Amino acid sequence: MTLDAEITARATLETAAGVATLTLNSPASRNALSLAMIDALARSLDALAGNDDVRVVVLQAEGPAFCAGHDLKELTAHRNDPDRGRAFFDKTMRACSALMQKIVTLPQPVVAAVDEMATAAGCQLVASCDLAVAGPRARFCTPGVDIGLFCSTPAVALSRNVAPKQAMEMLLTGVPISADEALRIGLVNRMSADGARIGALALARLIAQKSPQAIRFGKRAFYAQSEKSLSDAYELASAVMVENMLAEDAKEGVAAFLEKRAPTWAEK
Repeated sequence: MTLDAEITARATLETAAGVATLTLNSPASRNALSLAMIDALARSLDALAGNDDVRVVVLQAEGPAFCAGHDLKELTAHRNDPDRGRAFFDKTMRACSALMQKIVTLPQPVVAAVDEMATAAGCQLVASCDLAVAGPRARFCTPGVDIGLFCSTPAVALSRNVAPKQAMEMLLTGVPISADEALRIGLVNRMSADGARIGALALARLIAQKSPQAIRFGKRAFYAQSEKSLSDAYELASAVMVENMLAEDAKEGVAAFLEKRAPTWAEK
């Protein structure tokens, strides 16, 4: 898949064997989420959403940090605007929030591969992914309190991944946690001693072997039911199971199981 120069200057996108690798590629800025970076990632995700050849997405980064969060230099430059930066701050926060939601609503699972520091909105980016793999050097923090800026938007994703008290400790102290601690509290799924990229790619390849129809049904239902009451969640999930059972992959998968053979999944 080829993207235009404006996007690839900040994010690169490659696809092989059903797995797309989306790479934050602005190491000089520690992959900060400037408006341009947010736009590059959002446009990349839009391209992936309509690509039936992509079954799983790995999100990784080049350079000394996974993502340093919002671009503070860019934000500060707009304090001299007539409105003291209000319009630009609002535009940035809305764009970033929309990006995080694109990850959640993307039909394909997204696996974060974190080998270095993920800070503030960078930590939010990890927490927004469906799965995350950490390398031994990975660190995670929400240090807004250190500069008088509580990480309120990162808190949305963080609080949906870890227990409230664990999330609040990260948000109130700003102290970085190690990959081991991130694994313990559930911010990441696993650690990879060989590096996050290798671990994330192995996980992605495993998922890519499964039914793409089932994965799409399942990801959408997982997030939809999690915000509902117990009875409403079962109502929604039951309806999804019925639709899933009527899909070609379920028909093929059940037949293959009963016939003791490997299934052949539909192309879409």
